[in-house]
Amino acid sequence: MIEQVTPEALAETRAFNTQLEALLATQPSVHTLPVEATRRVRREGRGIFPPPVFLPRARDLLIPGRGGDLRLRIVVPEAAPVGVYLHMHGGGWTLGSADLQDAQLAEVADTTGLAVVSVDYRLAPEHPFPAGPDDCEDAARWLIDRGAKELGAPARLTLGGESAGAHLAALTLLRLRDRHGISGAFCAANLVYGAFDMSMVPSARLWGDRYLVLSVPVIDFFGDNFLPGLDREARRKPEYSPLYADLRGMPPALFTVGTLDPLLDDSLFMAARWSAAGARAELRVWPESIHGFNAFPLAIARAANASQEAFLRAAIR
Repeated sequence: MIEQVTPEALAETRAFNTQLEALLATQPSVHTLPVEATRRVRREGRGIFPPPVFLPRARDLLIPGRGGDLRLRIVVPEAAPVGVYLHMHGGGWTLGSADLQDAQLAEVADTTGLAVVSVDYRLAPEHPFPAGPDDCEDAARWLIDRGAKELGAPARLTLGGESAGAHLAALTLLRLRDRHGISGAFCAANLVYGAFDMSMVPSARLWGDRYLVLSVPVIDFFGDNFLPGLDREARRKPEYSPLYADLRGMPPALFTVGTLDPLLDDSLFMAARWSAAGARAELRVWPESIHGFNAFPLAIARAANASQEAFLRAAIR
């Protein structure tokens, strides 16, 4: 089940984890800071993640949404696109933006031939559930109805995201099926260390206060921002937690996660339920990799990203 990597790659990952945990121990945890301060730090490239690179080739497009104009960040390959990848960024439904990963999205566009569309969905706590899922649903409907044509791409549609983005991607698929009777519009889902159980899976509940990008207090903080006033039992409803949904009719999916991620069980459980519901589920578990690992300059990160790109290429053939 766990991916095989070279001893050198594993040693590099272990050393990185040690350095990052030591660095985080000198800083206040994200759940103790005002969200605006953390957002500003990330945009200015002063956080733990690599500084954002804003590419001239990336452009913004506004489409109508239930919350007003909805911004999409678009990166197209140099050649005519062979399809579209609808992307939802991570950040605990609280942090992040569609334009903070231009370089990563450009790599997806260039290696797969897909036009990449990242959704700048509304963030909590200012805009709790259902704002973010509504925006992602609106973006998906636009893409299905006319967006692919506007981008000059055939209607070979894929979607995915990281962390909260993977959660939003799964909810989007369920909403398309249950609200609109659309279950086959997207031919693949790339779900990267997603949070699929808002009540917290065992690996998350048992993680404790260890601060390695996530901790139990940080997970609680993000969940309370997104679903204020709901206790853990209430958060198990399928409209919040796709792990508990009827998963019939879902497209093939790739689940990517690391063994040092508190959300490990989210991917393990979701992949099992996805498969049991009749869809193809590919699970890749990367040794000693943390939450968000594929955003860092590591050999394991490059291998994980390459596997995602290969999955997307194969899905649109």
